[in-house]
Amino acid sequence: MITFTVALVALVLGYFLYGKFVERVFAPDNRVTPAVRKCDNVDFIPMKPWKIFMIQFLNIAGLGPIFGAIMGAKFGTASYLWIVFGCIFAGAMHDYVAGMISMRHDGESLPGIVGRYLGVTTKNVMIFFTMVLMMLVAAVFVSGPAGLLQNLTPISSQVWIYIIFGYYVLATLLPIDKVIGKVYPLFAIALIFMAVGILIMLYVKMPALPELTDGLANTHPKADELPIFPIMFISIACGAISGFHATQSPMMARCMEKEAYGRPVFYGAMIVEGIVALIWAAAATYFFHENGYGEGNAAVIVNSITGDWLGTAGAILAVLGVVFAPITSGDTALRSCRLIVADALKMEQKTIASRLKICLPIFVLTLAALIYSLNDKEGFNLIWRYFSWMNQALSVFTLWAITVYLVKQQKFYLLSLVPALFMTMVCVTYLMIAPECFHLSSEVSYAVGACSVFFSLIFFFQWKNKQAKAKEIGKE
Repeated sequence: MITFTVALVALVLGYFLYGKFVERVFAPDNRVTPAVRKCDNVDFIPMKPWKIFMIQFLNIAGLGPIFGAIMGAKFGTASYLWIVFGCIFAGAMHDYVAGMISMRHDGESLPGIVGRYLGVTTKNVMIFFTMVLMMLVAAVFVSGPAGLLQNLTPISSQVWIYIIFGYYVLATLLPIDKVIGKVYPLFAIALIFMAVGILIMLYVKMPALPELTDGLANTHPKADELPIFPIMFISIACGAISGFHATQSPMMARCMEKEAYGRPVFYGAMIVEGIVALIWAAAATYFFHENGYGEGNAAVIVNSITGDWLGTAGAILAVLGVVFAPITSGDTALRSCRLIVADALKMEQKTIASRLKICLPIFVLTLAALIYSLNDKEGFNLIWRYFSWMNQALSVFTLWAITVYLVKQQKFYLLSLVPALFMTMVCVTYLMIAPECFHLSSEVSYAVGACSVFFSLIFFFQWKNKQAKAKEIGKE
């Protein structure tokens, strides 16, 4: 428990120490925010900071910090290190700066931000890339909750799927304060209750968790096929860094009355998600130690742990937390998709009719992906794997956009450059080595990943030098 406790304390200190440093680098001020300047009572609505935090936390959480952490725990104590360092230095910084840049540009959606700093061509690629990811998020975050609800009620999972999708439609079309603003805080409390309950039981039971002193050996049952790098860094996404988060931050950037709210909302929500991931990684480690690594269904592990540790009432509330988290990521994913298309086409969104024009094709395509995932035996697993890689690839685009922003603002660009290079190598290496991708040898895959970092650095410093020369010429 020593390593787990130190990791937990490190995450909390990360918010107060490194989070404050990141805030100083960005330098928020007292300017009028888009929530006030562009208030339309649909997407731009001033809201209370605590409510924005709860919505942001639930938006970004989904199943990632739970299911991802459980899958990542199979790799051993290395999962603790990735959650802590990834969350503090990459994920929380990524969420904060992306959200603040959006606020500085009138609540601009992620493709617009990326296009503004990485070029029009990249923006067009990002619009397509992000829309596909948002629809995949909505599709993969339906069947999991539906299966859990089937276990708790006499209603079949198929009926629950259509009920959840119907909720998606309402949450996507209605003003943000009508559904999301009212129910999200309650759902967030359920998810936090679950994590706190498991945390308390960890210290009550004091299980013999592995320590860093035991080494960082890969304990995954398929260690030969699935090396820690890069597979673990893709498996544990939302608990460390996730590109999906940057698609959600603009929604909250449109609801903040002050820039000073940015650190507790954006950086703070990511730290809390990291804590949730750490708790579940520890609980899963205990489960695997007691039951072996044979169980691969994260939902079964969640049910087992909550049932054994929290009793019947606690287990029901805990499972409901697991149900609410993915549903509330799915609905905001589709809402983000609507806003991205609206921004790209410059369409107003004040009327239901204008929102429906955009949403109908999105709903049809998402429903098609959902039906495929249900009818094909490997459909869900395939969609989930594509979602996981696209999620981390999206963070790469965002980190490079942040880096360009910091260079142009003459700020400390190493803040995001180092994470950008690392995540570039993770995504490229995964593309080379993963069984569902090129499935090359580890030697070739690592070499290609290293080359991607080398050429990215060369390209970046060439661009930076051109920027400096252009600025000098402008002064003459």
